[in-house]
Amino acid sequence: MDLVPALEEPLKKVVGPATAKVMAEHLDLHTVGDLLHHYPRRYAERGELTRLADLPLDEHVTVVAQVATARILTFNGGRGQRLEVTITDGSGQLQLVFFGRGIHKPHKDLLPGTRAMFAGKASVFNRKMQLAHPAYELLKGDADDAVDSWAGALIPIYPATAKLESWKIAKSVDAVLPSAQEAVDPLPPSLRDGRGLIPLPEALLKIHRPQTKADIESARDRLKWDEAFVLQVALARRRYADAQLPATARRPREGGLLDAFDAKLPFTLTDGQQKVSKEIFDDLATEHPMHRLLQGEVGSGKTMVALRAMLAVVDAGGQAAMLAPTEVLAQQHHRSITEMMGELAEGGMLGGSDQGTKVTLLTGSMGVAGRRQALLDLVTGEAGIVIGTHALIEDKVQFHDLGLVVVDEQHRFGVEQRDALRGKGKQPPHLLVMTATPIPRTVAMTVFGDLETSVLDQLPAGRSPIASHVVPAEDKPHFLARAWERVREEVENGHQAYVVCPRIGDEDDDPKKAKKKAEEEATAEKRPPLAVIEVAEQLARGPLSGLRVEVLHGRMQPDDKDAVMRRFAAGETQVLVATTVIEVGVNVPNATAMVIMDADRFGVSQLHQLRGRVGRGSAPGLCLLVTEMPEASPARGRLGAVAATLDGFELSRIDLEQRREGDVLGQAQSGVRSSLRMLAVIEDEEIIAEAREEAVAVVAADPELEHLPELRTALDALLDDEREQYLDKG
Repeated sequence: MDLVPALEEPLKKVVGPATAKVMAEHLDLHTVGDLLHHYPRRYAERGELTRLADLPLDEHVTVVAQVATARILTFNGGRGQRLEVTITDGSGQLQLVFFGRGIHKPHKDLLPGTRAMFAGKASVFNRKMQLAHPAYELLKGDADDAVDSWAGALIPIYPATAKLESWKIAKSVDAVLPSAQEAVDPLPPSLRDGRGLIPLPEALLKIHRPQTKADIESARDRLKWDEAFVLQVALARRRYADAQLPATARRPREGGLLDAFDAKLPFTLTDGQQKVSKEIFDDLATEHPMHRLLQGEVGSGKTMVALRAMLAVVDAGGQAAMLAPTEVLAQQHHRSITEMMGELAEGGMLGGSDQGTKVTLLTGSMGVAGRRQALLDLVTGEAGIVIGTHALIEDKVQFHDLGLVVVDEQHRFGVEQRDALRGKGKQPPHLLVMTATPIPRTVAMTVFGDLETSVLDQLPAGRSPIASHVVPAEDKPHFLARAWERVREEVENGHQAYVVCPRIGDEDDDPKKAKKKAEEEATAEKRPPLAVIEVAEQLARGPLSGLRVEVLHGRMQPDDKDAVMRRFAAGETQVLVATTVIEVGVNVPNATAMVIMDADRFGVSQLHQLRGRVGRGSAPGLCLLVTEMPEASPARGRLGAVAATLDGFELSRIDLEQRREGDVLGQAQSGVRSSLRMLAVIEDEEIIAEAREEAVAVVAADPELEHLPELRTALDALLDDEREQYLDKG
């Protein structure tokens, strides 16, 4: 059944080619249906002003405010002129700046007392928030209504861009609203009636042109259900299809490799590790492939749990592969697993010696001879365990009998890679995905909806607490000086430190690009992010002179990276200045301090990951978050939250609440971004959980959705067939 043509109509026929081009390029809107699903971000009430104190920096914002003052200033000895307008929301103020010839019209329009909508990018100049060259639309008195499309009391404010302001988007929406009547409703009627949801055309009308706040509520409830339900049906169908696949059951044998390993463990597993291991072993013993997500804080002992599962599979005559996102990590896993296993990692043939197997490493930068040997070990079955990067996925790589795939840090891989590796088994192998990024339950249901979830929430014995502090370098420069003293103190006590920067530096490979970037940064009144190479030089010359300082970043040759990591792990290097290449899996128990420069340029979850690199030994860890952001800014609030708690689940909630909801699933996702426009993954926990139940019931009763053609249509639109295969994991 074809989609309703009215919603498929290209936008250029309705809003004209120029507007359509901007909508396609900047907002990813191509059809009438896309625009109908471009919902207002919020609504301004007539007469109500936007709270200026809450504006996010560096984002395109739309505000409704009143002009307080306007004055023309000259500079350059009278040659240049600029117009400075102060707008107010009744309590806070915001500065607008217009330059050059562009000042005459705003000077005439923006008289004190005038109300208008302003749109632009908020930045900080001279420690004050400002909008440079904003677009504006005057809101006249109610008698002479300039804003005819908002004759109602609620003015919709759309997610907009510098090229297309909210009020222009609203005019285009007026042109397509009549088509909303033809929208096909994907919800089964019984579900819609049972939950008292309004029909789809009515919801679209109410979300764009509400008369009352109740209109907005009922429209949102309805549209959220659509998104949650269609997405959960897609995931339920995937789980259903996966559950039909055959797999070889893998049960550990008595007196085998796993028992030998457990016998020589110097400590007992935590209750959490035992519970999760049982869930995994139960899955491995069935004749359908396991699909399990293992979540655990940094240092909760995930690797131990995964390794025991791998040993169980080797016991059962299969092979286990572990896929890591980077070479550094693959090498590290290989090192730590061979250390944990000791002589058990030096076995002969599978089943040859009573115990022991071979643990092989395969990465892209290996020499020819090493690589040939590794490939041979895999195909003969000599290697029971293989650890590698994307190199494992290549066509040339063949396994003797692949029984289990462990993926570390799924968010670095698309499902395509995961499935390519799974395709190497005679039957689909079992799958265990590990992540150190704590994921709230509902997000796990949306993003990893095709996986069952296990959580490790106890830290193993012997881990130390980490103290975190925000260092406001701009407000209190002496705090920064003190931070470097603390680093020196840690080093004098025989420990080591990391300094993390957002950029590598020396980007003069392409002088044109470097110049353009410098100009952009200068106009944005914002210095470029601090870079590893420059910071390392300044530290070695200044506050950390006399200490052994080295750098580590992604542009180095793999051998150099490895050498740097080895020197740091051996304690030869005292301070490592690095990019986020150290974010995942680098394990140096003697490192106790971390200073994160420009910490406001990192996300909350990323800061939490980075911080997990210190305090891995018996000495307490210290993490200093350096920022130049002003005290009241949202960025400082985020850093405060990271400093205040070590609970990753709590932080991941904060992170999600602070990011625009659609980004939860990652930017680079194929079909999903378009689907979550209304659903707030955190607030709408109940809707997601209920939608999942409904979806499971619908799919169980009618796996092919033969009786629900409208739902099928919506599903195809969301996913295209091949995308349903690869509902990409954020």
